[in-house]
Amino acid sequence: MRKIALYFSVLLIVLGSCREPYNAEIEPSDLKVLVVEGYLDTEGIPSIMSLSYTRNITQEDGFTPIYPSANVFLESEGGQQYPLTALGQGNFEFAYDIPENELYRLRILMDDGVSYTSDPIKPIITPEIIDVGYERNEQGVEVYLTTKGDENADDFLWTYEETYAFRPRIPTAYRYDPDLRTVVLANDENRTDLCYREELSSDLILETSSRFEDQFVFRQSIKQIPTGDERITVKYSILISQKALDQRASEFWEVMRKNTDDLGSIFSPLPSNIGGNFKNDQDPSAPVVGYLSLGTVRQQRLFIEVRDVIPWPKAPVDDYFGCLVEPDTVFIEDYESAFNSGFYTPAVPIFCDTCFDPIGFQKAEVRCTDCTLRGSNVAPDYWED
Repeated sequence: MRKIALYFSVLLIVLGSCREPYNAEIEPSDLKVLVVEGYLDTEGIPSIMSLSYTRNITQEDGFTPIYPSANVFLESEGGQQYPLTALGQGNFEFAYDIPENELYRLRILMDDGVSYTSDPIKPIITPEIIDVGYERNEQGVEVYLTTKGDENADDFLWTYEETYAFRPRIPTAYRYDPDLRTVVLANDENRTDLCYREELSSDLILETSSRFEDQFVFRQSIKQIPTGDERITVKYSILISQKALDQRASEFWEVMRKNTDDLGSIFSPLPSNIGGNFKNDQDPSAPVVGYLSLGTVRQQRLFIEVRDVIPWPKAPVDDYFGCLVEPDTVFIEDYESAFNSGFYTPAVPIFCDTCFDPIGFQKAEVRCTDCTLRGSNVAPDYWED
């Protein structure tokens, strides 16, 4: 799961479903509250647990977060320990296939001597995803899934990762080589006309299967992509993760979801009493925010190509505002002065009637032609051509 940056604040709940954040009088010592967040897969899929601190909403936007430094391990009721690997910036990786018939506690040993321990956690076996699909509708494309709960898995949390291929506003197969002082064709390593971009969504999608007949969750909406969105202008992929939750975890994430809906972002202030399933070992009354779950994570990946949803008119991309091909031709003798600065790049080749090679190029700004400024020109391993 993506780490959630939490800000320390309190929400005043007013009758009529109106919520207004206010700045409470908080002692400075209360501002540094530990935040724990994660869902650890019990079958070996690498998963991330995050540690961070709350901070006051009134702090400057340029505030640099301080991430806790700690040793973290999962401990079974039989005493078996599974240390998590520190990745930096408060992230810890868990990648163990562990027995699912035991209870576990997560232990956090801070460098300052303070320690935290979770309540006993029972892994939940998440049912398989039955199907994922998409539908072209008036708004664009809706991605959905179908699944079924059971007596042990009633509440679900879905998260997703998106990857899409895209082209810059002005694709070009050429580049200026400063060593050769001429324009050459790009190769696979330095091409800038096709790239891939990965985005981890912060959306929180929750549902309780017992609300439906036979706990059958049919075509649960996961993502709505607006018509013309850049994500489907070439090819789009979404990896959906399904995670079963116990009731307490579901209540925690429901508060998170409502906070996102009410204040507009998952990064908005959270209720200071949101709680969770962790305690400070030295001072059990000290606040700790966050929730950790254990269970199997079920995943399915879906691909959508633009040819599957046409017509798909391209919507403007803010990064390419004002992009155009300059009308004047840059001739060979002017390549160095025109392109060596790196601001412009050769975009459109110009030929004479009897020429095999270009006699010059029309130029465009690099930001309009180089997709590697916004992504990678190397396709992910899972990409299907």
